[in-house]
Order: sequence, then C-alpha cells, then structure tokens
Amino acid sequence: MAVTTETPALTSAEVVELCRRYTLFDWSVQQDVQPIPVAGAKGVYFWTPDGTRYLDFNSQLMSVSVGHGETRIADAIARQAHELPYISPFMAHAPRARLGQKLVEHLPGDLDQVFFTLGGAEANENAIRMARLYTGRQKVMARYRSYHGATSGAITLTGDPRRWPSEPGIPGVIHVLDPYHGPDRPQDSAREALDRLAETIELEGPHTIAAFILEPVTGTNGILIPPDGYLEGVRELCDRHGIVMIADEVMSGFGRTGTWFAVDHWNVVPDLLTMAKGLTSSYVPLGAVALRRPIAEHFRTHMFPAGLTYNSHPLACAAALATLEVYEQDDLVGNARRLGPVMARHHAALRERHPSVGLTRNLGLFGVLELVRNRRTMAPLAPFNGTHPAMQALTRALLDEGLYTMVRWNTVMTNPPLCITEAELGEGFAILDRALATTDRAVEA
Repeated sequence: MAVTTETPALTSAEVVELCRRYTLFDWSVQQDVQPIPVAGAKGVYFWTPDGTRYLDFNSQLMSVSVGHGETRIADAIARQAHELPYISPFMAHAPRARLGQKLVEHLPGDLDQVFFTLGGAEANENAIRMARLYTGRQKVMARYRSYHGATSGAITLTGDPRRWPSEPGIPGVIHVLDPYHGPDRPQDSAREALDRLAETIELEGPHTIAAFILEPVTGTNGILIPPDGYLEGVRELCDRHGIVMIADEVMSGFGRTGTWFAVDHWNVVPDLLTMAKGLTSSYVPLGAVALRRPIAEHFRTHMFPAGLTYNSHPLACAAALATLEVYEQDDLVGNARRLGPVMARHHAALRERHPSVGLTRNLGLFGVLELVRNRRTMAPLAPFNGTHPAMQALTRALLDEGLYTMVRWNTVMTNPPLCITEAELGEGFAILDRALATTDRAVEA
C-alpha cells in the first residue's frame, strides 16, 4: 500500500526566502528584491499565504484581462491535458485549427492567417523576420517611447532605457520620435509627428526600410494615445514606400482599450499584428502574429525559416480558445468600453483634489496618472528613467492599503482586469485618493 504525505503549506516568509535563495527575479538587483508572496487569486484580487488581500489594479503585467481564477479557462486546459498535452508544431490539431478560425473573426480587415509563438517578444521577433523576408529589405523603424520585449531583437526594437544594457543589439534598427504628450511637453499634432517620420524615412532611404513597428497605444511608457490622424498617416506613408506596418498589440489588444484591438479606434489595418498577454489572459504562454493576405500568400511559395518546439502548443491554444469565449460570453470588451468614461471621471477627480497629479490619460481600461512636483512648470515628480522618494512612499502606501499596481518613474498605472465592476473600480480609486497624500507633500510651493 502506497504511503503519501501532504506537503505542508509554506508561510509567506518561507515562500519569499526560498524563491530568493534558489531563483533569480526579472529586471532586478537580486539583493534588493522584496517580492509579494502569492497563494491564490480570484477576479480582481490576489492574496498571500497569510491572507493579505490586494486589488490588482494593473492586471499583473497588463495581461490577466479576464481576471484571476477563471474556471472556464482552467477547465479547458485540464481537458486538453487529458486529451493531447503536446504535439509537434509540424502537426495539426483541433485547438490550433479552431483558434486560428476564431481569431480571424475578431482581427481587423484582411488579417486572416496567424503564426503562433511562445509570447509577445517572439511574436515581434517573427514579425520583423517576416517583413524582411517579404520585402527583401533590412532596416526596421521603431519609436523611442516603446517596449517590444526582452529577447535580442525585441529589446533592440524597444526605444526606452531597458534597451541600453543590451546594446548594440541586432543591426538595422532605427528609432524615431513618436507623438508624445507628457507633463513637460504638449502633445504633438498628427501632422507634426508624421512630418518628422516622413523626414526620417527620406533620410534613411525608403527602399532600405522593411518595416515600421509601433504600439498603437503605447503601454508601459505612459499609455500614450495617438492624436487622430496619426495612425492613418502612418498607414499612408507605409503604403507609399512599400514599408510593412507592424502593430504591436501585445498589451493593447483583446479589449483593453474598449475595442478588440486598439487599431480599431482609427479603422487602420496593419500588415502584421502581434499579440500575446490577453490572448490567454496569461494563464499559459502564447503569442501570435497575424498576417494580411499578400504577406501570407508570399509564404505559401517561400519558406518561412522560423519555429520553436512549443509553438502552437495544444494547451496554450485550448486556453486561448476558452479565453476568447469568456470575452464574448461576458462582454468584457464592452465592459472596458463602458467603464472607460468612469475611469476618466475618477482620473479627473484625483487631478482636482491632488496637486501632484499633473496629467491623466485613458482609453477604455488602459489608464495612467502622471505625477508632477510643480503644476506651473509641469516638471515630473521623478526624472526620466529615475525615481523619487515620494514615488517610493506612494508604492508602499498603496500596498499597505491593499492595492497593487505599476509605479514607474513619475507614472501610476490604472489597468485593472476587464471583468472589474464599477464598485471595484471605485474601491481602487479610493485607495489611490488616500495614498496620493504622500506625493502631494513633495509638491513645490
């Protein structure tokens, strides 16, 4: 008779100690890491082994879009694990077939074929590879206020300082300015931004540029919403010069902005569209590249020289299919659209009450606060690529009150799961309201 023993549960302190001792944490100086131990999660909340509960106001990494603990997705993964847990990406299987068909129903325009990857960074890597092979050109344009992933090619595409330690990176990447709206600079008009882009294309040689990759709504660099006309102008410039337009919707896709994809707000169809995060609500890793018909046709007769062991993984495809069904059944895209104005009102109320809140932006449930030390000059409370004691105090105050979100430089993200209710949204903003007293004390007289 077999003897089994239950593994005793770990305390919060034991979880942290063992993780720090035996594992490395991302983007961290290891001796400074103070992770939150997590035992479980449901809806918009997660909690520690010792029972401390947090409202997740950033959907972890803007990715747990349907919310935590969704049994419809977990059950789909379990069923698939019993039926076919893995098969080579050279094989065809039902979850892959059904997911491809279902995705095309929601993709804009004639984006009607997909290539499955392991995540968002790999999707962007494969997108630039497709563009180079399709055009026969090598240069790729990207924007300075962008993040496209941490693999070798994706981090080179990234414009923000996370790129610096990995330079020189892959050859042929050119960074350009984007239409920026920050506390110390008014937003460029679409025409101004497009004129700068057109000049860069001319100076680099249009015939040498394979692709221009951009986040339609910039994510971690500040939820930067383009002025009307900008994406339409990018589309026209790319068409004029035979440049492949790549929309990185890894963060903005699947309802985050109140439409299935952010480009839908401007009725723009990119040539390639990359996705991940909300594709499976991050329950398991999966990314994808969607291709317009001309590029897909190219690879009907030309080899696409790429692929990895876990591409088109059956468990991931099953999870994504179930996730799309949750979006549809619960109308989560509609919920993000309806709560977008509610978030905007909360933002406006915080700006009215707190002198440290300089600017606010949101589109759907994709939102940010920009904190300043002086409303007259609109000087950021923390410098570019830096921090400030008041921002660190704000992070502690939020956690002490049970709210988790991303605080980066002078910004505070407001990106909850799309399943959030109006009452839960109000709960999160009430905590922010109280915690912002810490940054108000840093405002210059």
